[in-house]
Amino acid sequence: MNPREARRRLVRILQLAHGGELGAALAYESHARTARTVAERDDILKIRAEELDHRERVGRMLERLGERPDAVVERSMARIGRAIAAFCRIGGWFLPMYGAGRLERRNIVEYEEAARAALLSGHPEFVDDLLDMAEVEWDHERFFRLKSASHWAWQWMPQWEPPAPREEIRLSLEEFLREASKPATELVALGV
Repeated sequence: MNPREARRRLVRILQLAHGGELGAALAYESHARTARTVAERDDILKIRAEELDHRERVGRMLERLGERPDAVVERSMARIGRAIAAFCRIGGWFLPMYGAGRLERRNIVEYEEAARAALLSGHPEFVDDLLDMAEVEWDHERFFRLKSASHWAWQWMPQWEPPAPREEIRLSLEEFLREASKPATELVALGV
């Protein structure tokens, strides 16, 4: 991927993440009300605060790139977040936990991809923040997966693959850097 394509990819991931974090925060506010215990509610509200922190950090990255959040994505994600929030009120405890876990699993990969695109587009200053956000999303996925797995209905639902261990997030970027630094002829020989 050339630097221009990487920048385009980075901007798009950041725009999607910015809107997605808003949707998540709206959903988690209502989701916390379905918690079984005060501790569980507090954990969900902490996750909500972390999503809002991610939104702010992603917004600053977009600003540094001279870009803006995508208004269509923002409206769409806000609507989705409100719909999920409404569902949380009627959907019980399990389905919001399950759904949140599936979404958080995708977010890990999204931030890892953004870190790679940041490197390839000449913005290494974003990488640590993006990897930190991937690690926090890893924590979120684990929380929701373990909660969901404690419910009897878990066995009847399609399972998603748990992420690699948390430390693999940074190790996979190191591997990406090693591969990217290989001469083009070596990459072709490896089938990359």
